[in-house]
Amino acid sequence: MNKKPAIILEKLKSEYPDFKIELGRNSFEILVSTILSAQANDKQTIPMAKKLLRRYKKPESLAIADICDIEHIIKSIGLYKTKAKRLVSVAKIIVERHKGRVPRTMKELLLLPGVGRKTANIVLTKAFGKIEGIAVDTHVFRVSKRLGLSLGKTPFAVEKDLMKIYPKNAWSTINELFIMHGRNRCKAKRPGCEHCCLKQYCNYYKEVFRGAS
Repeated sequence: MNKKPAIILEKLKSEYPDFKIELGRNSFEILVSTILSAQANDKQTIPMAKKLLRRYKKPESLAIADICDIEHIIKSIGLYKTKAKRLVSVAKIIVERHKGRVPRTMKELLLLPGVGRKTANIVLTKAFGKIEGIAVDTHVFRVSKRLGLSLGKTPFAVEKDLMKIYPKNAWSTINELFIMHGRNRCKAKRPGCEHCCLKQYCNYYKEVFRGAS
């Protein structure tokens, strides 16, 4: 690992000592929470996921759920109609093809409706302790690009760049730390660059923020 990426990792660990992000207690809860989190406000996702999972605790119950009921529970989340249908479809597949168990491989997870590499990586890492990649959401994508760690134009391109830069045992940590930094400091609009612990190493700060001041 080169000097700059290593320094970024250590500074973020110091900035966010309690950086672990909890999405659920088991693979099903983690999968549901991650599907709900797509294009949704982070603060809304977890409470809505918990509310939904109190009613539908297992894939078997979600697979036969009334979609209108799910929509009512999660309607404050973005794309709630699409997500309600997707959750039922995913649950049905898990019940019918996987005996009620969330798939444990990248290939099988990617066959579930609406599940991409980000969701699959999160489920594999958090539920099964299998690290096969780095989950790149909007926060990870933005932070990576601003820091100059990747020039990739897609989440998968950014993921591949980060996987080359950081050792495998840091991939899960990178995901969570970059999400925390994206939420708290490196926001899409009005990022707090002046008070950022990484501004010395950030291309965005040097080229855009400071250049505009």
